[in-house]
Amino acid sequence: MNQEPLLHINDLNVTFPSPRGAVHAVQNVSFSMGKEKIGIVGESGSGKSVTGRAILRLLPPYAQVNAGAVTFKGQDLLSFTEKEMRRIRGMQISMVMQDPKYSMNPVRTVGAQICEAYTIHRKVSRKEARAKTMKMLEAVRIRNPEQVYRLYPQEVSGGMGQRIMIAMMLIPEPSLLIADEPTSALDVTVQLQVLAIMDDLVTQRGMGLIFISHDLELVSSFCDRIIIMYGGRIMETLDACDLHNSTHPYTRGLLNCLPRIKGEKGRLQTLVRDASWLESDFSIPKVG
Repeated sequence: MNQEPLLHINDLNVTFPSPRGAVHAVQNVSFSMGKEKIGIVGESGSGKSVTGRAILRLLPPYAQVNAGAVTFKGQDLLSFTEKEMRRIRGMQISMVMQDPKYSMNPVRTVGAQICEAYTIHRKVSRKEARAKTMKMLEAVRIRNPEQVYRLYPQEVSGGMGQRIMIAMMLIPEPSLLIADEPTSALDVTVQLQVLAIMDDLVTQRGMGLIFISHDLELVSSFCDRIIIMYGGRIMETLDACDLHNSTHPYTRGLLNCLPRIKGEKGRLQTLVRDASWLESDFSIPKVG
């Protein structure tokens, strides 16, 4: 018996108007996922972030979004009103943005904002919300939660800011987390710490994760499956363990552009693109 996917997207298209005509940011994107970690990888402008925001309907009003289906736990998100979507955002699907300094309110303390993320979806007392916030700060491995609770976003480091953002997005206990390049502004050591925290929490809670990144190696070490995007379209999808066995020229090109400590000396290869990649249809495997 096939299990119903957590998220199913069929033929998603997103278009933005411009003085030179319509810009097709996402074209014919289709995939399904269960309680697994999916990585979406590609160059800047490939449609990764737009796809993530389209799921939560967080795109600006002038964006034209069309799809055959965008369903979450069998619910048709395209048919939901804005009021209904506000019940989905945070409570069912959360999104971690790239830079917490621009995603958090600078005039409210860290603790107040995490508490709000919990109380807006749960009818609990202020005392209970504060206790839950403390536990969440401990869960993301913040050493002194009492002190951090009283700080403002601009008073914390980038790595701590990302941990706070993860705590804020996970405290309502959603079923799906969308992480939009949550470690791109961090150094390698802090990156690994943040990813380890996210991996533990997602695994323990039995959630689904969409991890958006431009770092192929990072995604392959962290996710179960990888979706490769280029020009708003999916080039291929494959198991993370099979990444280096990919035969698609775009994926091979991305891999060959990566520097390696034990690699051959000399210039790195440049990525050669082919217009025909945007004219072909690719079959995307669904959740088994």
